Amino acid sequence: MGKEIWFWQGIISPHMASFVSALVKLGFDVTYVAEQEMTSDRVSLGWVAPEMPGVRLCFMKNKQSVISLIRNASPHSVHICDGIRGNGLIAVAQQALARRGLMQWVLMETVNDQGYIGKIKRLEYRRLFFLKGRSLAGVLATGHKTRDWVIARGFHASKVFSFAYFLPDITITEVVRQRNSGTFRFIFVGRLIPLKRIDLLIRALQGLVDREFELLIVGSGPQEQKLQKLAEQCLPGRVTWMGGKPLSEVLAIVAQADCLVLPSYNDGWGAVISEALMVGTPVVCSDTCGAACAVKASGSGGIFPVDNVAGLRGMLAEQLDAAPISMDRRLQLAKWATALGAEAGAKYLDKILQHAMGEGDYPEPPWNTKMLLHNC
Repeated sequence: MGKEIWFWQGIISPHMASFVSALVKLGFDVTYVAEQEMTSDRVSLGWVAPEMPGVRLCFMKNKQSVISLIRNASPHSVHICDGIRGNGLIAVAQQALARRGLMQWVLMETVNDQGYIGKIKRLEYRRLFFLKGRSLAGVLATGHKTRDWVIARGFHASKVFSFAYFLPDITITEVVRQRNSGTFRFIFVGRLIPLKRIDLLIRALQGLVDREFELLIVGSGPQEQKLQKLAEQCLPGRVTWMGGKPLSEVLAIVAQADCLVLPSYNDGWGAVISEALMVGTPVVCSDTCGAACAVKASGSGGIFPVDNVAGLRGMLAEQLDAAPISMDRRLQLAKWATALGAEAGAKYLDKILQHAMGEGDYPEPPWNTKMLLHNC
C-alpha cells in the first residue's frame, strides 16, 4: 500500500488538523490542499487556521494550479476529497484525479434530505454516485446515518466506511478540575442560529423549573437577542450567556459542565459532542446529529427525536435524576472517548486503506466498543 495521502478541502479545518498530523506519525507522507485558509464566518466563531506538524500545505489558486499539483502526485498516492458534489476547485481536482486514474475517496457528511427538496437531493446523489462511482475507491461516511444513506443511493456497501471528525487527543488531567458548585450544569456550545434549536432546549428546560439546574450558553449569532428574551421568560435567572469563546478555551468550560446538549435540526457530525465526551462530559443530542452514534456507544447521556420537546425534556430529566457526574465517572468516560481522538482516527484510516488494497478485514469504527457506565 502506498503511503502518500492527499486531502482536498475548502479550508484548513481545525477538526482535521490533528488527525492528518497523526497520519504523519504513522509514516504517511501527507499533503493538505485547501482553497483558502479560513472563511470569515468561521473566524467570527473563534476558529483559527491550525498548525499541522509534518504536513505539506498547499493552496488551490486556480484550475491550472490544481492540475499541476495532481500531475506531480505519485501514481500510488491516495486522495481524499471533501464531498462528492465537487464544489469549487475540488470539482476540478476530482476530474483531474479521475483522468489520471489515481485512488480517490470521498469524505462526506449526512445530507439533509427533509421535505420536497430532499427527494430531489436523493435523486441527484444517486445520479452522482452512478456517474462517479467507478472512479471512487470508497466513501468515508461521517455521521451515524450517512453510511446507510450512501448505500441507499446505490454505492457498494463494502466500499462505504463509517467515519468521524477525529479531534486532538487530550491529557484529561490538564483540562478537568473539580468544581465547587453542586448545581447541575447543562451547557450548549455553538452558533446561535435556528438550525441549532436552542429555543427547543430552553422550552424543554422550562418544564423542569421545579428542579435545581443552570444553563450555560457558549456562542454568538443572529438569534442571540431573541433567545435571551425567550430565556428571560422561560428560565429567569437560570441562564448564563458567555458569548463566543476561542476553541482553545471551550474544552475547559465544557469540562465544568454535567451535560452538554446539542438539539440541532441537522449536524453533519457535531464536533462539540466529541469534545465533550473527550473531557468526560455526557451528551444529550438529537438523532439528526452525526455524532449520535458516539453518544449511543458512550453509554452516557442520550438521544432524542429531532424537534421533539417532550423527548428532549425526558432526556434532560434523566440527567438530573443521575445527579452531577462524579470525577471517577468523568475520567472513565474520557478514557473511552480516546476512540474519538486523532491517533485512533489515523489508525482506523490506515486499516480502511489496507482493507481497500485487499489486506485485512473490513474494520469497525474505533468508537463501536460500547462504554459501560451506569447513571452517568
